[in-house]
Formats: sequence, C-alpha cells, structure tokens
Amino acid sequence: MSNPQSARLKEIVDKFPALTITVLGDLVADEFVTGEISRISREAPVLILQHRETTVVPGGGANAVNNLADLGVAVVPVGIVGDDPAGRALLQLFRKKKIQTAGIVRSKSYSTITKTRIMAAMPHTWRQQVVRIDREPDREPMPAAQASLIRYATDYSKNSNALLISDYGYGAASPKLVNKIRKGASLQRAPLVLDSRHRMLQYSGITAATPNEAEVEEALNRRVGPSWSDLCAAANEVMARMKLPSLVITRGRDGMAVFSCNSDPVDIPIFGSDEIADVTGAGDTVIATFTAALAAGATPREAAHLANYAGGIVVMKRGTATVTRAELLAAIEKSPPKTRPHPKV
Repeated sequence: MSNPQSARLKEIVDKFPALTITVLGDLVADEFVTGEISRISREAPVLILQHRETTVVPGGGANAVNNLADLGVAVVPVGIVGDDPAGRALLQLFRKKKIQTAGIVRSKSYSTITKTRIMAAMPHTWRQQVVRIDREPDREPMPAAQASLIRYATDYSKNSNALLISDYGYGAASPKLVNKIRKGASLQRAPLVLDSRHRMLQYSGITAATPNEAEVEEALNRRVGPSWSDLCAAANEVMARMKLPSLVITRGRDGMAVFSCNSDPVDIPIFGSDEIADVTGAGDTVIATFTAALAAGATPREAAHLANYAGGIVVMKRGTATVTRAELLAAIEKSPPKTRPHPKV
C-alpha cells in the first residue's frame, strides 16, 4: 500500500506545471573553466592546466529560476544583467529553456555578477576546484534600473502563484525594492519566500525564509551549535523579529528543520547519502522547491520535505545543478518522508 504522506507529496508535485512563480533576484553567471594538469610551471611553483572547456550555467537567483523551470513551473525572472558576454550567456540559456526574459533589465553601466571556478584534473580523474574568481558590479543598479525592476516584479507578481526573493546582496532584490513591490502587487494570498545572504532581518511581510545555519548565526550574532533546543530558540527569535509565519533552516549533512507558527518544529534528516559531492547552489534548489510546494498548497512541513528531497539529490551532482520533477517523484517513491524525534522544547 502506498504511504499516505508520499502520496500527498506526489500530489503536490503534480501541481507544479500549473504554477507561475516570479523570481526577483541577483542573477549570477557561474562559469567553470576546466583543464588537465600538464606540468609544473618554470615561472612559479604552480600547476599549468591545458584548457579543455569553458561552460556557463545560471547561478544565484538565476539558479533558482533554472530549478523552477526544471521542476515544470512557469517561471518569470526579474533581475539585471550587464551588456557583456556573461549577461548574454544567461539570457541565451534562459531562452533555450523557453524562460521568458522580458523582466530582465540589460544595462551597459552594470557588470553581470560572474563567479569563475578554475577546475583541474589529471587524465581520467574527476576535476577539483582550485580557485574561484568573482567579478562583481562596483555599485547597486542605477535608480532607473531599480525602477524597472520594481515595475516588472509588481506587474508579474499580480498574476503569479508566488514571489521568490533571491538576495545575494548585489541590489536587485534589496529590502527597499521588495517593500515597494509588496505595496504595489497585493501579495496577501500568494506566498513571498526569501533567501537572503546577509540581511534577512531587514525584510518584512515575508511568508517564509530558507536560511542556512551560518546565515542564522550571522543574523543573530551568536553561534547556534548542534543543540536542538538552541536551534529552536534561534528559530523562534528570527520568526519573532521578522513576524514570520514559517522558517526552514538548512543544516548541511544534518538535513533541515522547519518551524511554523501553527505546528511543532520538525527535524528532517538529509535524503540520500551524507557523502556530499558538491553543495554549490543547493540553497537555490531548496528555495525553488519549497516555494513551488507552498504555491501548490503544501503546508510548510510538506514543502520542507519536498525541498529536503531536492537538496539531497542536487548535492550529489557536480557543479551548479538542478533537480527535475521526475527525479523528485522518483525520490518520493524510493523513500517515504522521515523525521527525527525530539522532546518538546
């Protein structure tokens, strides 16, 4: 007999293709430059790599967009890119997936956020990251570009089932912009879900947030540690300060914990192996899946279980990756949702 919880989660995932979600975020180009180690340089004690390939994939807020698209959701990205090769590559990648790009501002005065990872390998071995080079804009988007972002996000959100905010701190999804969008878009019924790298507590009117433990510690300026009671206390403080209905804290190898005003906290162990291959972009996968599930009518607990499946799948892939709807359904079929028991705090 099918597990009732699993059947319910599949039912939620089956609703994804009927959803439209707007993503306001810092769009990042993740560039991977791969080479084989050929020798040691005579100029300095460094490796010389024979270049093999360069690939660009969506990162940051763009990765959340990419994950929603692979989950079958109709996704509308709102953000900004520069008039540069990285920006054009992101737009091309979106168009290839039939993701509309009308909400993406192209600015000649802005540099597309680009994170270049140099990957080295010996012949017939898996490549390893040896250094990362970040190219970032030296200022937030200009006022005219910000006005366009507000207009696009406000207009698209009115016809969306949810608004996802992916704030990496570069200005396209700042608290100031989000507050203006909230006032114009009438988002009382649609979930507004936040992933903010460094300023989570500055947002208001949010339905749910999905920080990792380190981001919670930074926000509260204290260490949380492994204690379940300390984690619950930290979550309660974040929820109180943000007036937040629900909160998911991702915990790496320890899975995630979900907190809601209407139910007891739940500790969810990681899905699959804890021998993680690559955590690059896993947070984007988590918020994409969690937001889609909330938009489909899931409870925070149900949405967290689905996000946990997705996170467990994506960390077993190399590089910035996504999870498909078929992979998510297969994971639910393979293993019913699990929780770890704790005494009531």
